[in-house]
Amino acid sequence: MKEHLRSYIHFLELEKNAAGNTIASYKLDLARYLEYLGTRGITKPDRIKEQHVTVFLGMLRDIGLSATSVARALSSIKMFHKFLVGEGVTKINPSENIETPKLSKTLPEVLNQDEIEAILNQPNTAEPLGIRDKAILETMYATGMRVSELTLLKKSNIFPHEGIVRVFGKGSKERLVPIGRSALQWITKYLNNVRGKLSKHGSGQDVLFLNARGKPLSRMAIWNIVREYTHKAGISKEVHPHTFRHSFATHLLEGGADLRAVQEMLGHADISTTQIYTHIDREYLKEVHRTFHPRG
Repeated sequence: MKEHLRSYIHFLELEKNAAGNTIASYKLDLARYLEYLGTRGITKPDRIKEQHVTVFLGMLRDIGLSATSVARALSSIKMFHKFLVGEGVTKINPSENIETPKLSKTLPEVLNQDEIEAILNQPNTAEPLGIRDKAILETMYATGMRVSELTLLKKSNIFPHEGIVRVFGKGSKERLVPIGRSALQWITKYLNNVRGKLSKHGSGQDVLFLNARGKPLSRMAIWNIVREYTHKAGISKEVHPHTFRHSFATHLLEGGADLRAVQEMLGHADISTTQIYTHIDREYLKEVHRTFHPRG
């Protein structure tokens, strides 16, 4: 069974270009699954039955794993068995009829437009780092990108004349997102007046946003920037970089934007969502962003 797991991980790495964290999670879930099967004397995929999967999931719950972790384990198992069937290793998929447990949905914290405006107005743009921070906050709200995507954003990913930015998301999946005038104006000001001075101190290369030492900003640095200006704005909500992403999506939808367009901009393009949502024309995305985003 271990050789099949190695083949599956190899498939994820080379053919699916899955993110490192995703692969690590699958390895953990499936190694635990195969260990359980081994205790039952099962060494071949075609000997696995549905009851083996359900008992294993029950064991995970019994040892105290959260519903989210159990659901993730089931997802890993389902995809592994689907791979085995697709490769002709076995004709049996013992997990295909097992339903994913329903998870309680907790609504993420969202800022209203006045709160967003208050935070965006906090950086002291008379100072170089204030200009940088203003550009960072504007970019997060304008694009809804993840903090990991923001830290990897490069100068060459910005296309000001087209009004779009190239974003590399989970699994290195690329998407083009409209960015809007306000964020572009501050990025341009940062590039013209600040970044060149910062880059002299370090090795930021093509990375857009740099720290005072000229190196790419870390996730924690972005988190601290958001926390600082949220506090200065007098907002008591628990705000972090992802809050800007949630607010971005919420404000577009509240303004009447099409759900599919928002999901395209957010980069929700895992295996399940790509099968559901149709391709959306880039110009339509830009028009949706211009029409409905408060700072488009």
